[in-house]
Amino acid sequence: MTEKVLEFSALRPIQQFIKKSTFSSLLLFFTAFLALLLANSPAHGFIQNLLSQKIGFTIGDFKVYKTLLLWINDGLMSIFFFVVGLELKREIIAGELSNPKNIIMPIVGAMGGMLLPAAIYSLFNFGFPEASNGWGIPMATDIAFALGVLYLLGPRVPIQLKVFLTALAIIDDIGAVSVVAFFYTSEITFSSLLIGFFILSFMFLLNKFGVRNVLIYAVLGIGGVWLAFLLSGVHATIAAVLAAFSIPSNRAIDKQNFITNLRSLTKDLEQANCAEKEEFLLSADEENIIGEIRRISDDSISPLQKLEHSMHGLVLYLIMPIFALANAGVVINGDWLEMLFSPVSLGVMIGLILGKFLGIYGLSMLGLKLGWFKMPANVNSKMILGVSLLAAIGFTMSLFINSLAFENEIYMEQAKMGILSGSLIAGTLGYFILKNALNKPKES
Repeated sequence: MTEKVLEFSALRPIQQFIKKSTFSSLLLFFTAFLALLLANSPAHGFIQNLLSQKIGFTIGDFKVYKTLLLWINDGLMSIFFFVVGLELKREIIAGELSNPKNIIMPIVGAMGGMLLPAAIYSLFNFGFPEASNGWGIPMATDIAFALGVLYLLGPRVPIQLKVFLTALAIIDDIGAVSVVAFFYTSEITFSSLLIGFFILSFMFLLNKFGVRNVLIYAVLGIGGVWLAFLLSGVHATIAAVLAAFSIPSNRAIDKQNFITNLRSLTKDLEQANCAEKEEFLLSADEENIIGEIRRISDDSISPLQKLEHSMHGLVLYLIMPIFALANAGVVINGDWLEMLFSPVSLGVMIGLILGKFLGIYGLSMLGLKLGWFKMPANVNSKMILGVSLLAAIGFTMSLFINSLAFENEIYMEQAKMGILSGSLIAGTLGYFILKNALNKPKES
């Protein structure tokens, strides 16, 4: 018995650590580093061949075949964007984005943090039509990485600073989704798109009429909306975000009714007849009462929150690492310096570091000077500077937009170089600036 208690106690810190954003960030960093090693190893050819293999299905005259890389970027990343959509809906309804006081400063910062990086990239690649298509790459913020670095600084980080970075990254996600929808979409097949929107409208109608069965939404979302968008030419990840907004966010039973019913059922359970071998079995009465407790407990949580909680681990610990493994590898050869200092790489790197700094920190400070909003409590300008640099960690979203922006492999490799180097420099600078700011008294 003692051994089991000791074993459980020893494992508890590990279990708690795995649940934190720091672990997902470290896992993502490790996966990106592994992708870099594999890209410069004898296994590179095998991996590229594997990713280029076509996989799909045929039903009568209907067929869909894509490479494994596209299934990862269009399929697995749709699950990532579905969870992003769930988070966005929750934040808009009852989270940070529901309170105007919390969002004015992040909105101003996020707008600057999207427009300035795009402008800087465009300046570096002016006059090169194909290369200039990558302007959306440095606009993105990787919320998991940014928050992971912030959590490395421990409990000293003010909750108001975490709220600011979270709201900033969420608004940035909305911008990134919009950019993909409007600027990185191929030729559109309107018939497929109309089918997708018709099924999507039906899902919203089901929500309106109180249908809460998640399986129904899954079948319609994947078999209908996602597939229709995929065939329409509009990127399938947009379908995932829209489908997420159709998921019911209301509870079937409110808190007070839940407590009242739970008390009544608990009393019934105390008075219920027991089974002959109660250490093994439940009586019929007990089974019915516990089943009712399970039902009202289930009804007290919205389908949106259930899905978000159940899928968050899948996205953080499986989908994002697989995506990084497939997309983060850069072949570093003799001309790596030429790659690093190419207009594409410099545009991404400088766009991330300088663009996010000038856009987020610069506009935030300007807004404070002009009285548009007030500095959050327990936060100072140096902390905003550090967070502005953490927001320059583009990684997952930047790599995703890179996969859509270019067909030319050289440009893709150069952009990856800029993403990895820019994110690493910005994350390191942001960490040490914040560490220094948290060790000093609050500015007046």
